[in-house]
Parts: sequence; C-alpha cells; structure tokens
Amino acid sequence: MSGAPAFVYPGTATETSPLNVAGEPDGPAGAEREQRVTDGLYTLGIEMTGIKRGHATGVVVLHDGRIMGGDSFFSYTGSYSYHKGKWRGEMIVHQHTDAPPGLNLVFQRREVTCGFTGTYSDGFADIDGTALVGSYSIPFHARLTLKSPYADII
Repeated sequence: MSGAPAFVYPGTATETSPLNVAGEPDGPAGAEREQRVTDGLYTLGIEMTGIKRGHATGVVVLHDGRIMGGDSFFSYTGSYSYHKGKWRGEMIVHQHTDAPPGLNLVFQRREVTCGFTGTYSDGFADIDGTALVGSYSIPFHARLTLKSPYADII
C-alpha cells in the first residue's frame, strides 16, 4: 500500500493540524490568534500628575510576565498579565542612587508600589496607574516602546 494516505485517529501524536497559507497551524474557522506582549527591551517614559508631579525615562525588559528595569535613580521589578489587548500589573520601585543637590525626587528613598492597567498593541503600551508614596497616591501615565525583541538581546 505504498503511496496510499494513512488513516490517523484524532488525538494521536501523528495527527497534524491543518496549515494556513503561511504554513502555520490553523485554528478553528474564524478564530484569531491572540496577540501577546512581545518579550524584549522597551524604553519607558512616565509622567506623574496630581499633588506630586514628576517625570522619568528609563528602560524595562518584559519577559514571560515579569518586569525588570530602571533609570538613573530607580530600579523596577514586577509582574504583568495580558488578555485581549488589555494588560495590568504591579511594580516595586527602589531608589539605588542619591539625587544630586538641588534635584528633589518624588519618591524620596521610599519603597514604592505601583499598580497599572492599559493597552498593548504591536510593540507599544500605554498605561495608567497609581504609585503609593507614603500617604500619597500619585497617578501616572506611561508609554513603553519596544526597541529590541528578546530574541535579539540574548
């Protein structure tokens, strides 16, 4: 029986999914592959508003739901989740370097917890959140821009 197609039982290891035009596995008819947050190196711009104002720029690495990064004065660690174009997460911010004389940092050596929600699409994220600084809640807006996907930085 050479040349005859073999019968494959559904669910067996030899069963293959139908392929789309690009040669990738095709899901159920009409199903869209959910986008995910691209792992990689991002630039970060933050604007703090409310009673305490400030801004910062830095870099973060997003990888498998984890956030790691920093700027000239602070390091950031945290986690995030993503579902249907929306993402949310939390970060802990630690000051690692003293500010030079005359520069007044909003966080003033406090460990700061930040929570955020926002949108993510095609390597860009816009988030709104709140930083808890002592007895103050400081709202912020941030923009992340993918600079290098994870595969390019390892």
